Amino acid sequence: MNDVTVRRPLMWVSEGATDVGTVRPLNEDSFLCQPEIGLWTVADGMGGHDGGSVASQMIVENLSQLSRKSNLDAFVNDIENSVTDANNCLLEYSRLQLNGRIIGSTFVSLLIKGNVGVCLWAGDSRLYRFRHDKLSQLSRDHSHVAELVSEGLISEEEAKTHPEANVITRAVGTSERIDIDVDVFDVRVGDQFLLCSDGLYNAVEDDEIMQCLRESTLDSSVNNLIQTALNNKASDNVSVVLVKGIHQNVSV
Repeated sequence: MNDVTVRRPLMWVSEGATDVGTVRPLNEDSFLCQPEIGLWTVADGMGGHDGGSVASQMIVENLSQLSRKSNLDAFVNDIENSVTDANNCLLEYSRLQLNGRIIGSTFVSLLIKGNVGVCLWAGDSRLYRFRHDKLSQLSRDHSHVAELVSEGLISEEEAKTHPEANVITRAVGTSERIDIDVDVFDVRVGDQFLLCSDGLYNAVEDDEIMQCLRESTLDSSVNNLIQTALNNKASDNVSVVLVKGIHQNVSV
């Protein structure tokens, strides 16, 4: 056998689901799975009827119009421009249709090209990586309590029950300028990436998330994540997108 390693092509498979939860009358979350171009998104809207759902759907619909780019930087720019366009449209929609009432949506997107992953986000929807049985949060919440934790003023445990735990500091559609954070990382076969709204991680502990991610299929993992959140009386909408890297001749 020679010293040339033949690498089988890596492909990314995904499943997604959303649920209204156990308290809210409306589901204002939206999600997008486009494995054919390597793009996945979860958006968590806010603003009630004709507000939050419009905001999250607009982000997802804009992103669904994108096509694959051979250049990674160009693809990232397209995503940023698409979300910026959604931001501008939501401001106009609010002004014309809702008397200026504030509406908006957080979002988190995962872009994968080759062995590179890119996370783009605004707000507190999250991206996690599950690798070698370890769960890591790759995004960083744009929230008041996250700032307090980073400044060492409160602990992560205290943040969960803080009276301002639901105060976010960034969202699409809430101001003239939207700042999108971008992080780049490597991706490997066997990696699982979890995109979710805060309705999931506020209701499901990390140990429970990992237990669900150990399921044999993505579909069962997604269903168990949603069901665990509901069993734990999720007080918000719950959205989950799960992405896994496999060799092309491996079934899931």
